[in-house]
This record gives sequence, C-alpha cells and structure tokens, in this order.
Amino acid sequence: MTRTTATGDLLEVATTVARSAGAMIMDRLPQPRIATAKSTPTDMVTEVDAAAEKLIVGLLKRRRPDDGVLGEEGATVEGSTGFRWIIDPIDGTTNYLYRGAAFAVSVAVHDPAGAVVGVIYDPQRDELFSGTRGAGATRNGQPIRVNPATDLSLSLVATGFAYDADRRRHQARVLVELIDKVRDIRRSGSAAIDWCSLACGRVDALYERGQQPWDHAAGALIAREAGAVVGDLRGGLPSAEMAMGAAPAIFEPLRDLLATAEADRDQLAD
Repeated sequence: MTRTTATGDLLEVATTVARSAGAMIMDRLPQPRIATAKSTPTDMVTEVDAAAEKLIVGLLKRRRPDDGVLGEEGATVEGSTGFRWIIDPIDGTTNYLYRGAAFAVSVAVHDPAGAVVGVIYDPQRDELFSGTRGAGATRNGQPIRVNPATDLSLSLVATGFAYDADRRRHQARVLVELIDKVRDIRRSGSAAIDWCSLACGRVDALYERGQQPWDHAAGALIAREAGAVVGDLRGGLPSAEMAMGAAPAIFEPLRDLLATAEADRDQLAD
C-alpha cells in the first residue's frame, strides 16, 4: 500500500467517525444532561460526550483495531501500528449544554512525526473541515486558505479562556494588553471551531493557553495545511502552555505581544 493510499484510508475513517458522532450529538441536542464536572465545577461533561466517545472508539476498533487511541473523556488504547487517534467527541461542551452555536467533533491521527490527518465536523452547519499532512486543507471538499493578513492592528483574533478562575484572571490581563492592538477579539467557546475559522479566513489569528492535545491535534494541522503558521511562544509546537496560529505575516508580531504579556504563564513574573 502506498503512502498516499494509506493516508486516504485514514482520512476516510476519520471522516466517517466524525460524521457518525456528529449525527449522534445532534440527535441528543434537545435534552443534554450533565454527567459530571471535571477539572472545576464549570468544566462540564455531558452524558452525550461519553456516548459519542464510546461510539467513536467502537468504530475505530472495528476499522483500525491495532491503532492507539487517546480521548478527552478518558479513552486510552495502546496500539502497535505507530498511529494514534486523538479525539474530542464534543469540543465546546458548554455551548452544547446551553444549545449554543459552536461545538464540533474533532478527530486526528498522529504518527511518530506528528499529525497525519485531521478532521473537524461542525454538525450544526454541516461543515466538515479536513487536513492531510503535505496535501492541503478543505471545507466540504473545497480547498481553503487563511486570510492574507499583513497588519496585526487590522486583524481579527480568536481566543479562549480557562475553567480555572485564577488562570482566567490572568488571561483577562493579557487581553487588556492586546485589545487595542488588533481589530477585535472573538471567543467562540470551541477551540476546534477557532482553528477551522482561522483555516478558512473567518478570523486572522488565534491564541489560547490550556489547550490539550485533543483541542489542537486536528485543528492545528488543518490550519497549517491552509497556510497558517502554528506554534507556541517559545519556538515550539502548540501545547498546553500556549497554542497559537496566524496568517504568516502577523504570526511574529502577535507572538511578540503575547510573550511580552506573559500569556503562556498563569500570573505575571515577579
């Protein structure tokens, strides 16, 4: 099997499981129930999160039984193929619980070199975003590109906030340092949706401290394949310390502002 064929198979599986989970969560949208809280009382997980992850893991077990799996809601499967699926059954659970506008299913496949395939499905808009390493990004099968933004002061920037109150207070201080230096700020409540918005030109940049692997595994690949620069504030890859992406010409100016504001820390250094 050629590399192209293998990648195509991974993309087909990722698309199938994302759409299947999306159909489930839309079917159960009218009455989502909280199952428990996670890191804080405001970090909620619904019964639908757990059911959707169970559905995805079951589909992967049938289609890719020897691959590894890492899921936001606790799924952990050790694999033997070198491929690992990183999944978020509902990215934007609070929005989902409140029947909000921004939530999505995020499915990524990594190999030892990083992300190979990423798929994010927004079931409310019936928009499926995908990216394949070295082969570009699409929305519903059509190629997408980031905006050709060149001036940070005229750029629309997306961000998100932590569930932890202390971290959120520092994030608000960072926002004060940034707000008068950009066109405006957007907060959708879904990291996956933010990455897709960057990839298709609905925003020009994004940054957020606290994103976990399932928050950026698919989205960062899709944005990068759409022409964005992605990383952290210290020359590394997106991580829990900081995940950011931007049109190439504004990545460094935004990174410099965020570094000055110590956006990848929970409080200002003494």
